[in-house]
Amino acid sequence: MIFYYAPKTVSMAAHIALEESGANYEARQVNFSVSEQRSADYLAINPKGRVPALHTDQGILTETPAILTYLAHSNPESVLGLSTEPFEFAKIQEFNLYLCATVHVAHAHGPRGSRWADDESALVAMRNKVTTNMAECFALIEEKYFVGPWLMGEQYSICDPYLFTIASWLDVDGVDIRDFPRINDFYARMKARPAVEKVYALHYP
Repeated sequence: MIFYYAPKTVSMAAHIALEESGANYEARQVNFSVSEQRSADYLAINPKGRVPALHTDQGILTETPAILTYLAHSNPESVLGLSTEPFEFAKIQEFNLYLCATVHVAHAHGPRGSRWADDESALVAMRNKVTTNMAECFALIEEKYFVGPWLMGEQYSICDPYLFTIASWLDVDGVDIRDFPRINDFYARMKARPAVEKVYALHYP
């Protein structure tokens, strides 16, 4: 497999999952500083011009929830192994889709506001809401979703690298992770995992 990523992006979640899975893969960095994600070569891999992308024997996958689910299903004996019980699997999907559709978007309104508006006053208004929106999202996760010691409970899952990745943005978003004691403890334990330590060093050198 070939995994395409860019530092400090959501691609860190799938990158960690790849390491945790024990699968053989090659990581290739996409250089955002020279807009490589918009090059013809990369658009042939991912027409969305974003990361992550995973090239498998069956074809190319994009979108973090899809890649995480694929890795878990493809490596059932690894720590990522998914439950085959429908409700438990749906709960994992529920959380990861919340991160994808709501929390990531709340963050992106700061650095990526131009996706939604061109007017400078609108961009400023979006940036000004990032701290409040991210704090509200993480308060909900802390109070309603987080079971402990991992997101879903005793079993580490594909929710954990995803949550860890987005929690890594809180400081930039003006949110103090210490306001969420359970997530703060989770974040420290994630950073101590060998797979996370290895990947984190690539994304935050």
